[in-house]
Amino acid sequence: MPMKFRAHETFFIRKGWLSKGMRCVADNPEVFISREENPMDVLGIGANMVKALRYWLQAVGLTEEPERGRRFQAFTALGELIYERDRYIEELGTLCLLQYRLASQKDDATAWYFFFNEFSVSEFSREDYVVALQKYIKMRDGEVDVAIRSLNDDFQCIINTYLPRYKVNTVRVSPENNIDCPLGELGLVDVLNKRKKTYRKSIPASNTLDPYIMLAVIVDNAGGKKEISLNELLTAPCNIGRVFNLDSITMLDVLYRIEKLGLIKINRTAGLDVINIQEELDFYDCVERYYASINEQGQERAI
Repeated sequence: MPMKFRAHETFFIRKGWLSKGMRCVADNPEVFISREENPMDVLGIGANMVKALRYWLQAVGLTEEPERGRRFQAFTALGELIYERDRYIEELGTLCLLQYRLASQKDDATAWYFFFNEFSVSEFSREDYVVALQKYIKMRDGEVDVAIRSLNDDFQCIINTYLPRYKVNTVRVSPENNIDCPLGELGLVDVLNKRKKTYRKSIPASNTLDPYIMLAVIVDNAGGKKEISLNELLTAPCNIGRVFNLDSITMLDVLYRIEKLGLIKINRTAGLDVINIQEELDFYDCVERYYASINEQGQERAI
């Protein structure tokens, strides 16, 4: 599949967009291509924002479109689950799931995939990122010539996705205009030097990473394996270390919390450094358990 750049029309995900998009897709799978109703009127956003939202729903793994024929949108299995259990995307675990899907989109969100999985620089400027991305594109497909403007726009969109605007703008942002991306709550990028426009990847606090969600990502990448090395978890593309910017200490903290639930065993004897998955679980089992645990916590608080 060809790599995709700047498919977001320079618009990052705004708060409320994804839940509105899901609601409209549930009402009418052809909302984005309807001739009966103007998509701009139904969604309440401009033409380019409609294109961006159509793209984002797919890029974060909530919906999919058939490759041929009429391009209606349907929920993915994950989209169905989130629409049923957290349709307003209020839970941090839901944001982690969307981040995982987005950072794993090697073709449909190449700039995001590259940023988290291949770009191992922790402190960087736009130029550092764009030069490295150009090399990656050339290495993956020597024939592809992507406009530099598209790569610059993708970089800016990544920064806007993960950084609240008050941290980026030198001019004070009024509360009315401060429409940030919900993925910024994950704390994955920070400003290094506002004047020089340099940034750094941030390691999130381990207690913000739910053990069931982290296990979902591990299991999804395991391909049926029961034993996985710690190094693979930390450094393999699309695994928890890359997707969530983890260092070995934070990752071990997360793994110990999964072990406490009895779902994995960490084995660090005789230089093994592996985890063993203890139960027959797939990605969706783990996600279901996450939402069940959230409900239990809510009921306990109510009591």
